[in-house]
Amino acid sequence: MNSIVYLVPAFGAIGLLYTAWRFNWVANQPAGDDNMKKLSGYIADGAIAFLKAEWKILAYFAIPTALILAYLGSQTEANGIEIHSSPLIAVAFLIGAVFSATAGYIGMKVATKANVRTAQAARTSLAKALNVSFTGGSVMGMGVAGLAVLGLSGLFIVFYQMFAAGQPLTSVEMKKVIEVLAGFSLGAESIALFARVGGGIYTKAADVGADLVGKVEAGIPEDDVRNPATIADNVGDNVGDVAGMGADLFGSYVATILATMVLGQEINVTDNYGGFSPVLLPMLIAGVGLLASLVSTFFVRISNENASVQNALNIGNWASIGITFVASYFLVKNILPESLVLRGFEFTSDGVFYSIVVGLIVGALMSYITEYYTAMGKRPVNSIIEKSGTGHATNIIGGLAVGMESTVLPIIVLAAGIILSYKFAGLYGVSIAAAGMMATTAMQLAIDAFGPIADNAGGIAEMSQLPSEVRERTDNLDAVGNTTAATGKGFAIASAALTSLALFAAFVGIAGISQIDIYKADVLAGLFVGGMIPFIFSALAISAVGKAAMEMVNEVRRQFREIPGIMEYKTEPEYEKCVAISTEASIRQMILPGAIALITPVLVGFTMGPEVLGGLLAGVTVSGVLMGMFQSNAGGAWDNAKKSFEKGVVINGETFYKKSEPHKASVTGDTVGDPFKDTSGPSMNILIKLMSIVSLVIAPYIAVNGGHEHSATKETNKVSSVQTTKVSTFTKASALGQIASK
Repeated sequence: MNSIVYLVPAFGAIGLLYTAWRFNWVANQPAGDDNMKKLSGYIADGAIAFLKAEWKILAYFAIPTALILAYLGSQTEANGIEIHSSPLIAVAFLIGAVFSATAGYIGMKVATKANVRTAQAARTSLAKALNVSFTGGSVMGMGVAGLAVLGLSGLFIVFYQMFAAGQPLTSVEMKKVIEVLAGFSLGAESIALFARVGGGIYTKAADVGADLVGKVEAGIPEDDVRNPATIADNVGDNVGDVAGMGADLFGSYVATILATMVLGQEINVTDNYGGFSPVLLPMLIAGVGLLASLVSTFFVRISNENASVQNALNIGNWASIGITFVASYFLVKNILPESLVLRGFEFTSDGVFYSIVVGLIVGALMSYITEYYTAMGKRPVNSIIEKSGTGHATNIIGGLAVGMESTVLPIIVLAAGIILSYKFAGLYGVSIAAAGMMATTAMQLAIDAFGPIADNAGGIAEMSQLPSEVRERTDNLDAVGNTTAATGKGFAIASAALTSLALFAAFVGIAGISQIDIYKADVLAGLFVGGMIPFIFSALAISAVGKAAMEMVNEVRRQFREIPGIMEYKTEPEYEKCVAISTEASIRQMILPGAIALITPVLVGFTMGPEVLGGLLAGVTVSGVLMGMFQSNAGGAWDNAKKSFEKGVVINGETFYKKSEPHKASVTGDTVGDPFKDTSGPSMNILIKLMSIVSLVIAPYIAVNGGHEHSATKETNKVSSVQTTKVSTFTKASALGQIASK
């Protein structure tokens, strides 16, 4: 293997150095007066308390899981088929789990420092407030991408030296390297799911409780210091939208690179890198994407109070995409040979580059479409505002309709992306398209994380009773942040769909199944069960928010009723009791949804076989993608419909503001949409990837028909191309299956 592979961990190290540098810059910005510092301290302490409680529970899950993986890794054969694994898969799993938790911690730590400093900066100018909040977001983005690139490439190098030094890419020793490396992705995605679900339950329980009692019943502003749930609400922004999102995209980033490496390991080529170019390419693309994002962070600037914050963020985003586009061309042309073959599908290096371009375009279009459906001033949000004029019920109807409609264009774009990337470079093209899309994760996450920081800054400004122009500036940032949060979730779910297809293809190859035949009753049953899982998962997550929110509502009402002087600013509410309610409820309620994602593939795979498990994965992927888009976009649209009333909206020729009846209807819609967009919706992309990764890890143990004899090996043994091409990830009619298997 060529020494170029050592560039990849170097790219990751550069990202982490940038993270440390910008973290120190944020920490050195002025943090305001003593009251602002005190409020910020409450938020930081609450976030740390939640993470410690969450990590304690996750340790109880991670250690037994690692022991099971170590046992499975020690097996040498199953069903008469040789297994290429090692007990070190448990070590990879634990490292992935720790890195995922660390990614979330970095984001949470910088967010709790940047929030109060953004509020203080907003006392000076909008430009300075954007600089502080976006820099905080970029620390998280670079930290997540740096850890992912460094961790995955570093482990790859270590495992290669341990198991396969000097061996060709398609050797059984390299299969062991890749399969052990899958443990890293499994650890990352497992922690990401619990972090996302637990953080989502926390933040929405507090948010719903604060809104229903504070804004609707007591008639006090959002983030008012008199509201006992307001600290818990601001803590939730950090543990859900920041720490949860950081762990989420860390897992997505790793899974995308790994999926491409799994497929690349099957390709037998002659190149200048010892035949390793198909495996090196996705890691190098991730590395240059990280550098492109790093450079592009310096383009996010505005010059005056009237400049568009959204345009500034868009410039940074497009710059990162453009740099990655150019760099990918030179990487592909200089690393890959002219011609490659995967499972009988012949393609060229140009086709691989075109697939990367498809991934970049799909990612950009998904962000643009999501922005359209969730941004203020656009038709979808305006339609919800209009329906708010006739009451709460019509607001809910309008939001649901917008969410359902918002799935159409993204699915068409996604389907076109899959077809085009497959046409250009087969299954490797689909996977490398996902890698191209995820290459700019650092920038996407920086843009996403800036929103919760701005939201917290607005909360601190309100609680500190800073001048109105400060809150106007933070509200400007927060409104854009709502849209960028929605576009980030659209980006994540699109990448999850492409990644899951690549993981699915890898699972099919390792499990040794030639097709997924839905004419078989058990496979069709698996398809239906898979389609159901995102619904029960969402139901559990939303129900958990409802239960915790009821506890929060009762506690806030109790404090308003029993503690005299709160409404007159004479007595400070008991914030810590609301923080404790959210913490305990989220930790307790996150376990069952997480268990469903982890246990279901194992039960189905070992009891029903790999083909039924393949049907399950197909069902959960399609259903999960649609549910994720629907819920995230509906929630984002409801939120910005509510925020539109702050500057006044016109309904049937009459202008309405906050505290009007249409505004109250919009608050109800936003309350319904909160668990959609911040709990169950964004969890869908982790759900479908985690189930695919679990299936990939257990595939050697449920394999049939010599599943480890990959197509590269078959080509080496000169088996006919007709036999090679029978491996397919697409469901075929049984008649076609009979023809293909002859």
